[in-house]
Amino acid sequence: MAGEEVSSDGEAQMLPDSTRKHGGWTTFPFIAGTLIGSSIAVSGWANNLIVYMIEKFHVRSIDATQTFNIVAASTSLLPMVAAILADSFLGCYTVIWMSSLVSILGIILLALTAMLDPLRPQPCPNESTMCPTPSKVQFCILYSGIALASIGVAGTRFTIAAIGANQFDDSKDQRVFFNWFAITLYTSMVLGATVIVYIEENVSWVFGYWLCVAVNAIGLAVFVWGRRYYRHLKPKGSPFTSFAHVVIATIAKRKVPLSSRAEDYYHMEKPASLPSKSFRFLNHAAAMETEGDAKVNGSKAKSWRLCSVQQVEDFKNLLRIFPLLSSSILMCTTLPIISTLTILQALTIDRRLRPGMKFPAGSMIVFVLTSTAINLTLIDRFLFPLWQKITQRSPMPLHRIGLGHLFNMTGMAVASLVESRRLNLAQTHHVSDHSGSVVPMFVLWLVPQLVLVGLGEAFHYPGKSHCTIKNFQSH
Repeated sequence: MAGEEVSSDGEAQMLPDSTRKHGGWTTFPFIAGTLIGSSIAVSGWANNLIVYMIEKFHVRSIDATQTFNIVAASTSLLPMVAAILADSFLGCYTVIWMSSLVSILGIILLALTAMLDPLRPQPCPNESTMCPTPSKVQFCILYSGIALASIGVAGTRFTIAAIGANQFDDSKDQRVFFNWFAITLYTSMVLGATVIVYIEENVSWVFGYWLCVAVNAIGLAVFVWGRRYYRHLKPKGSPFTSFAHVVIATIAKRKVPLSSRAEDYYHMEKPASLPSKSFRFLNHAAAMETEGDAKVNGSKAKSWRLCSVQQVEDFKNLLRIFPLLSSSILMCTTLPIISTLTILQALTIDRRLRPGMKFPAGSMIVFVLTSTAINLTLIDRFLFPLWQKITQRSPMPLHRIGLGHLFNMTGMAVASLVESRRLNLAQTHHVSDHSGSVVPMFVLWLVPQLVLVGLGEAFHYPGKSHCTIKNFQSH
């Protein structure tokens, strides 16, 4: 609806045309500042979570890895809940600042476990494998902090991408935004995985965690500061209700004959048009049974027997995009697996860069992030312009997604070969994971698998984001 936006408190208002100037690239510094703060924070505490649980809470490596995988799964799946809340009820702005507060609270609990002795078990006796077990209260506070921090991240990161895309009307600007968004995201995570992880392991866990709290709080302050510049879109209600409406109406009217005239279908808005031919059986939901249906003005639609053509097309669009979303779920399993595998590998091999200095195991993810950040720039500035010059057309987002899967599979294949070499060396030198000895294998052997996975992310992430949002906006 022209001129209709939402104020910062979530209330819909009719605003003058001049207000529609809000949005655009003016908002990018605020969105980027928010992203930088939250990404540095989560990279700082999450990438070193396995090491922290093993060293400070004496958790078995398999249990620490399982916890990390749960965190990764939560931050991948819970954004769907945040998206529903943002699109249907609260709006992106409210979801972001609320999630940021939850994230800050969770990191504060983690910082308290590192700072206060009663909140963590006593250190292990020298040269002893019998370490004190954490109490239920200590575990409760630790896992509460992890849960809150994970929920906050899930509600923030991808909702920031959504509110950023909403600031642009032109698809080219949105594509450029997603590229810079991804570059900012991965560069920020590199800083967290290097600077903060190094501080945690070599200076102080307490200082490292409180630094995460500080940068997250600064990011939230930057986001709130830019409130008046954002374009606030009105929540449109839960899409799942509309989808259920289409399914029920289709089943109820499955025997109603379909017409070839646009006037025989229910339209909430003019001009009238025929439903698309794909998934044609769903067109029954919008077919009018009597002439009186054309005059119901939406009242008959509330009976769950009649849907508008637009509702049907929205549901069809979800079905069209489902294969893309499904493949992305499979792709998202790779990064947590390669992250946990590499951290556990790094803990057992030679990480000495020089006498007295070791490469932090929790910082291994930096090679994925650096590879992604660098390749995003190279792809956007050199590879795709060359592609367009040679083929006389721009690469499609699906091309990026396909290449992302290809490099991802290659990275996992390389990881299996490297792990086979590590196991062979461990057996040859009689080194076990619990012996405390180090496998004679330098840590840089783990880099190629991480670089390939990062290259896959550089192709996949912007392509998936742009393809998904563009597909929904075009319908």
